[in-house]
Formats: sequence, structure tokens, C-alpha cells
Amino acid sequence: MKTSIAPALLVLSGLIALLAGCVGIPDGTRAVEPFSLDRYLGRWYEIARLDHRFERGLDCVSATYSKRDDGGVRVVNRGVDLSKGEASEAVGKAYFVAGEDTARFKVSFFGPFYAGYNVLALDDDYTTAVIGGSNRGYLWILARQPELPKTERAALVNKARAMGFDTQDLVYPKQGDVCTPYRQS
Repeated sequence: MKTSIAPALLVLSGLIALLAGCVGIPDGTRAVEPFSLDRYLGRWYEIARLDHRFERGLDCVSATYSKRDDGGVRVVNRGVDLSKGEASEAVGKAYFVAGEDTARFKVSFFGPFYAGYNVLALDDDYTTAVIGGSNRGYLWILARQPELPKTERAALVNKARAMGFDTQDLVYPKQGDVCTPYRQS
């Protein structure tokens, strides 16, 4: 019986294309350039997000970025389910996908599976950021402070809306004094 490897190669090619799309950037958006990883490292607080099951019900959400020995970035995401008083933490890794001066990363929390992490807007002082995934179903607004004035928050939401994100479904996690018992230094 003669077999052909063509069907297997076709399936493999399709899987590679599918996985490559997972680290893409939403059509019509651009990652921040020039970008300085050293200035981006440290703790960021989640001001708003489009909700997903991996964050559902979480408040006091933060992300902390630090350098890895292999040239990548260590990512530590923390959140708290305030109704249960339970903290949740996910540790991952991220790597540049378009050069170190372009704010595009592939990030993984689950072994060999990567997703896109794209810094789409970043103020000059690296204190606020708009982050998108590989498509417009993933959006985060981050800041160096746990809370922002309403006008500043609204301006960031408007930036995201102008990029084509559906901002009416944003979740605004609690970040105030209620989070103090759960904050790590």
C-alpha cells in the first residue's frame, strides 16, 4: 500500500498558519515604535478589560513584567476574587516577535501555546497603555497607578474605540483600598 505524506503536510501547514495567527495584531492597528522594554518593565494595574473566562470575576488585577535570563520577559498576572477572598496568579513568558524596538510580543502561560500581546498605545512617560491581543476580542487598559482620573480613563477608552475595539463591554475591575490586603510588594 502506497501512502502519501501530502495530506499530513497540508494539515501541519494549516496548524502552523493557525498558530502563527494567534500571535498576530488586529487589522488596521500598529504596535508602538520605538519601544523600550526597560521602561515598560515593572508593575501595571488593570484599569479595564474585555472579559474572558481566565479573568472572569477578578478584581485587583495587576501584571508585573521582568527580564528573563533567556532574553524574554517574565509575566506575572495576579487578581483576586473578592467574593471568596482568593488570590489567583498566572506566570508566563513573552518574547518579541518584530524586533526589540516594536512593542509586539508572543506570550505563553500554557507550554508551547502562544498568544499575541501588542502595545497599541503608550504615553511618553510609560504610565498608561492600551494592549490588544491578536484580534479585537482581547483588550486591556493598563496604568502604573491602581486608579486613574475619569477623564484620563475615558481618553484611553476612546483611543481603544478609535482602533475598532467594542468598548461598551469593558469590565472595570476594583482597584482601590479593597485591594490593599491582597497587594504584593
